[in-house]
Amino acid sequence: MEFMKILELKNTILNIKQEFSAYFKERDAEINGSLLALLSGEHILLLGPPGTAKTLLASKICETIEGGNFFHYLLTRFSTPEEVFGPLSLKALERDEFSRRVEGYLPTAHIALLDEIFKANSSILNSLLTVLNERKYHNGKEVMDVPLFSVFGASNELPEEDESLEALYDRFLFRYSVDYIQHEENLEALIFENAEDFLPSTKLSVENIKEIQKKAKEMPVDPEVRTIIRGLRRELKNSNIFVSDRRWKKIINVLRVASAVNGHTSVDRMTVVLLQHMLWDLPEQKETIRKLILDRVISGGTDTGKLKQNVLDLRNSVYSCLQQELPDLVSCNKCFEEEKKPAGGLKSSRFAGMTAPKKLTFNNALDLLKHHTEFPSHTYSLGLDYGNTNGSLTFEAVAEQFRRRYGFEFKLSLDYGDKKLYEKEYEHLEERLNYFRKHVQEEEKALEETLRENIWISGQDSKEILVKYHSKNTDIYEIAGHLNEIRALLEKPKIFDVEIEEIKVA
Repeated sequence: MEFMKILELKNTILNIKQEFSAYFKERDAEINGSLLALLSGEHILLLGPPGTAKTLLASKICETIEGGNFFHYLLTRFSTPEEVFGPLSLKALERDEFSRRVEGYLPTAHIALLDEIFKANSSILNSLLTVLNERKYHNGKEVMDVPLFSVFGASNELPEEDESLEALYDRFLFRYSVDYIQHEENLEALIFENAEDFLPSTKLSVENIKEIQKKAKEMPVDPEVRTIIRGLRRELKNSNIFVSDRRWKKIINVLRVASAVNGHTSVDRMTVVLLQHMLWDLPEQKETIRKLILDRVISGGTDTGKLKQNVLDLRNSVYSCLQQELPDLVSCNKCFEEEKKPAGGLKSSRFAGMTAPKKLTFNNALDLLKHHTEFPSHTYSLGLDYGNTNGSLTFEAVAEQFRRRYGFEFKLSLDYGDKKLYEKEYEHLEERLNYFRKHVQEEEKALEETLRENIWISGQDSKEILVKYHSKNTDIYEIAGHLNEIRALLEKPKIFDVEIEEIKVA
């Protein structure tokens, strides 16, 4: 498929999207999915309460196909195979043959809309499943090739617990939960404006669809997309959401088609955003899946949240190694913290609920060292003794008291083995941070343009991606700050920017 033809098809899709978005308010994602289902040869389910324009949207999308046969039927529990697949042929019966006259019915349709799809009964289901999955219809002795591109299913409810209905449900790769209009201005435009019946003016041809499907088969998938898919599968499994191998294969084909229409040379990670509409079984799973996908798409398969946690774990581990429990409580004479007194705790009721100052205390050596480096002129008291003996001691005097009384020495550095282990882990985390920082810097300028030119990403998704992207930048700065703190702990002879020689006992 030549470049100019791809560009022409992309512009056609954009024109269709604009026409539909102007008429169908708050349905951008459903419009995208409907068009992409047509182009990729997959089926789409619109699930939601009555009065949300599911049937109208599906029928109008189907009207955009030029030169294609369209079949529409409302199923009930009493629908018969004749209504869907065609009446019996009387001439065939005269020859003692079972055959249907299928012209104008589902077996000859390119596009079909089946309303209340899960009302289909057992007499229809088996043939319907074969048509949906294999594009075959058994018409008596003859096995017909069905030219079907896509079936639009509409339903007010999920299928009941029935093995056949669950199999039918699984045939719909795209799934959208359609709700009532949320914004008042859009609702007012719908109910107050006398808009004429919508007639799509831009058309897609059957040849367009076949050409793009052929082009998509040759589309390579970027390595980072493969990484994201592998990680996503593990995350879904941990959340008890299971996706079949067949479904994953179909999903990758959809991503190829979406990329081909965009004019890309490969499937990039932004296209993975579309997976949020193809992975859920229950509506309550949608937000969990959406969050997992957006987090991985934005980070390019690198989980900054996990990196941040790893850095915090290392920092806490180094702190734990350096921390020593002091043999006695130490209070700073110049630092106070507010302590809320319980109501009625003072003798006079007029003081009830007031706050009283309380000296800042330390029970471990690391916190005391850190405080001393920040406020070197402060003096301290030991234990509960606030007399002259222990009430105004320098840090060095406190260290001398501990040495004489308890044989306690402040530990200012890590043991050799611990230090080497922590240094190795620090270097590994720093490498990961540098890789991710470089990745973000290279991508930052191109991100908005990438979102703009990808016609399948809705405005809401683009906005959320940009917001989350900026939060990733914040994560980078926080991670870098924590790593700097770890480096200060590991460096020798300094700790908290104070020379070891400065912390000596007299």
